[in-house]
Amino acid sequence: MSRVPVTVLTGFLGAGKTTLLRSLLTQADGRRIAVIVNEFGDAGFDGGLVEECAARACAPGDIVELTNGCICCAVADDFIPTMDKLLTRDRPLDAIVIETSGLALPQPLLKAFDWPAVRTRATVDGVVTVVDALALSEGRVTIDEDAVAAQRAADDSLDHDDPIEEVFEDQLACADLVVLSKSDLVSPAALAGIEARLKAVLRPGVNMVRSKGDMAAPVLIGLNAAAEDDMAARAGHHGEEEQHDHDDFDSIVVMPPAAASVDAMRARVTSALNLTGVLRVKGHARIADKSAPIVVQGVGGRVDLAFARPDAMQAQHLVVIGLKGFDGDAVRRALQG
Repeated sequence: MSRVPVTVLTGFLGAGKTTLLRSLLTQADGRRIAVIVNEFGDAGFDGGLVEECAARACAPGDIVELTNGCICCAVADDFIPTMDKLLTRDRPLDAIVIETSGLALPQPLLKAFDWPAVRTRATVDGVVTVVDALALSEGRVTIDEDAVAAQRAADDSLDHDDPIEEVFEDQLACADLVVLSKSDLVSPAALAGIEARLKAVLRPGVNMVRSKGDMAAPVLIGLNAAAEDDMAARAGHHGEEEQHDHDDFDSIVVMPPAAASVDAMRARVTSALNLTGVLRVKGHARIADKSAPIVVQGVGGRVDLAFARPDAMQAQHLVVIGLKGFDGDAVRRALQG
């Protein structure tokens, strides 16, 4: 029996994973694709965005959202039962895509493909790491070339002071393909410099492609990497550890009142993002006198707002993710206007 190819879509907070996944599903070319979406916070958001554009590729029940923690911490409790459910559905799948949380470490997830319940029925076709070119150009995420080179030369993992850098480098260490998102927002010279720095830390043979958010399925599916058989080359800082408590990060859910205008909501989100330790704001909110909810996507200094369909029934909440100890009360005040 042939094994179902699984694409692991990873990348740091706000890199553009969901945008890429939506694009893949609308250009599935007849493939039947199941999707597992993982959220770090208590409340889901990305799963709803995926469902909106999945009609061509996904049947009812083919999209599963796992919330309240990174999938790498809940392999036995959440991931294995979910995979078993998808792999035993009546209609065979052509592919599965797992969109990890932006804080997830891919290595323990790959190791789970050795579990008896999975290994004979699925294989990791490839790890696609989405890298935010704009964030790199602004220094919000960095590539520590010397540290990664030293880590490769040593048997033991290095201790890192920067938890963002550590997660980002583990995601790069696992990559079979790197997608440079938001490449249209970075100057050609800066983009070339970013690619050179990435090439210096990526494993030999890992390709890079530039993206404005649009990517067809054949680019992301069909890498044939069998990544679970190549764990030693993908060790990163944590190796194959199955438990990570992510003590360096935290999240809260805010239920903001309706804003007077789109600009007023943009000002609220920008104010929250400017607070120390806040990394990401996303979700749905309301604008006064508008029937449709507004989709909020904020990372770094960038805030994207767009109205959802008028009949959208998503819960009106914003998920805020940041470094441990960020001022949740200040964030709530900012988002409540």
